[in-house]
This record gives sequence, C-alpha cells and structure tokens, in this order.
Amino acid sequence: MSDFRPDRSSLRAAAGPLLFLAVLAACGIKMIPTKDAWFTQHYPIMQDFERDLYRALAAPAKAEFQRLFWAARDPRSLEVFRERMSYVLSAFKRENSRQPWNTDRGRVYLLNGPPAAIDIDQNTDWGMRLGQAQTGGVSRSNEDVQANRAEVWTYSFRKQYVKYAFAFVAPNEWRMAPAFEGSRFVGELEEQSRTLTFGILDEAGYRHELEALAKK
Repeated sequence: MSDFRPDRSSLRAAAGPLLFLAVLAACGIKMIPTKDAWFTQHYPIMQDFERDLYRALAAPAKAEFQRLFWAARDPRSLEVFRERMSYVLSAFKRENSRQPWNTDRGRVYLLNGPPAAIDIDQNTDWGMRLGQAQTGGVSRSNEDVQANRAEVWTYSFRKQYVKYAFAFVAPNEWRMAPAFEGSRFVGELEEQSRTLTFGILDEAGYRHELEALAKK
C-alpha cells in the first residue's frame, strides 16, 4: 500500500489552456475552519458519520475517538497515511507553514495519493530554470509557489480519468476549481479511496463503540 511519488522530471508542462483556472480560483474550497490539528489532518479520509460525531464530542472523548479511529482500520492504512503526510509536510509547507495538510492540494494528496500525471502552467522564467535542473529531479520542497500559475492532477479511475484543477492565488495559496472538465467522477474516486485505502474493518462494531463513547 506504499505510494510512489512522482518528482518534477515526470511532470508534463502545459501551456495556455490552463490559464483560465485563475478565474475559477475564486470559487475554490476554503480551508477547514478549525484549530484541531488532528481533525484537519484526518478530515479528508473520515466518513461523514465520523466527522459529525467528532465535532460533537468533548475534548477527553475526542482523544478516545482518535484511538478508536485507527484501531478500526487495517494497520497498513496508518502506514500509508503517515507516508502521505510526510510528503505533504515537505511539499506544501510554503503554502501553509503551520498546517500544510490544511490546503486543497494537501487534502487531495492525503486522500488519493500521488496523481498519475500533473499538467503545469508556468511562466517562462521558471520553465527555463526547471529545464536546467531536470537531471537530478526537483523536489516540491523547493517549490516556488509564485512560479506556477495552474496545475491539473490526473488520476486513473476504472476506465476514466479524474482531474483536479488548482489555480494559484497570490500571495501563496492554491485553490481547487470545483467544476472542471474531467471532474465528473471525483466523488466516486474519493469514496473509493476512503473505502479501499482507509476502509473500516468492522463498521458495525466500530459504530457501537462510537455510540457508547458519545453517551459518556
């Protein structure tokens, strides 16, 4: 269940067709409004009933919920989550230094893992610098967030291709465009990721434990 992370040498540069994403950026999904770091980290992979219950719990009960959350899942799921979180902490820290996971790109990566391809719309100067550094690959930890103007992440899903479009908004934010060609099956892809990668082993027993926790 480990992830393969594509470096910059695997990215395909895209030109003008992605520029219109800057207009769509204003419609992007905002960051999750919470100071609870655990909740913002796990929000993308949680089921709706888990999110609703967690919000309603007092602080001591939330600590027990966090234990039950991973106890109800395959240990390999936690390994995958930790690997993806490690990448997110490095790759998207310039966008949100305090909570790199609480970004549109961070949440998509935590849930779905690395995309099969990334199309990038860049300014000319950055494209030249990227080309000069191709030999060793370029880590996203050195990303200049103002050099790229738009990205489209592509995932394979069944016999379809699912796309996420992100546009750069100054000074350092990336926002996801909610409606984009190729995004028709986004909901199904995300549900598959929650079920297959982070699925609950015994949902009936898990729900029973959560109900008991909620009554305390």
